[in-house]
Amino acid sequence: MPFAQAGAVRLHYEEVGTGEPIIFVHEFGSDAREWETQLRWFSREYRCIAFNARGYPPSDVPTEASAYGHIHAADDIAAVINHIGVANAHVVGLSMGAYASLLFGLRYPEMARSLVIAGCGSGAANAHRESFKVHAEEMARGFLEKGSRDMASEIGLGATRIQLQNKDPRGWDEFVEHLGEHSAEGSAMTLRYYQKARPSLYDFEDELKSLTIPVLLAVGDEDEPCLDINLFLKRTIPSSGLWVAPRTGHAVNLEEPAAFNAAVQSFLSTVERGRWGARDPRSLVKGLANPGMQIQKV
Repeated sequence: MPFAQAGAVRLHYEEVGTGEPIIFVHEFGSDAREWETQLRWFSREYRCIAFNARGYPPSDVPTEASAYGHIHAADDIAAVINHIGVANAHVVGLSMGAYASLLFGLRYPEMARSLVIAGCGSGAANAHRESFKVHAEEMARGFLEKGSRDMASEIGLGATRIQLQNKDPRGWDEFVEHLGEHSAEGSAMTLRYYQKARPSLYDFEDELKSLTIPVLLAVGDEDEPCLDINLFLKRTIPSSGLWVAPRTGHAVNLEEPAAFNAAVQSFLSTVERGRWGARDPRSLVKGLANPGMQIQKV
């Protein structure tokens, strides 16, 4: 069973395929197994690595609060890339993993060939920060008091998860089963010291404006907590593009694997051909009644 060392913490990973490397970074409710459809597809042409975050067995589950947090999450991606012996990689993250991937791009721009930021932004809105923190603490207590299996059933019926249940009942069952196998302590520590404590993405506005790494933003149109923040990210990151999946909730890679894979594959191909550049500043609309016209001052 392979592990990458991230400081004192061991991170379990799976690897398949050869070629340019892609690192897959999972969300809070998942682990490396939820990237299976992507691993099977992209390993035909890429070297694919999916790893379990700290707190998610068989990765280590540290018991110290200081071993968790958004900085550790970003640095862990760098640790995996260093471990596999490459200079840089494409990075694909979902939700919690997307936040970590975006922060990784800010901290290690030379190591990021491109970023796919999917379902990113839960809890980012400043107006909802305090309620998000309360909810994260309630969930942490739930994992410790009820256990992972009971919490998995509750999370699986959330407003942005029922789309998967409706589309793919077998896939939803598998998602809930995997979540029910997670470490209750690891999930609680992640909620308290990463999810709850991390800064809002709006706090990174200045850094995001200077980001030049190619970025594909991906979001489901029924992933309500993430819609506004993705518009903000699109408007803020000059090198970003936004792909929206219709009638889709949070786990876009599970709900619409074919469409997600096609969008990511097209993005990676464009990046590798050197054709994914910054947004043309002429496309920025500034208060025009008809955005299709440019009014010339005389």
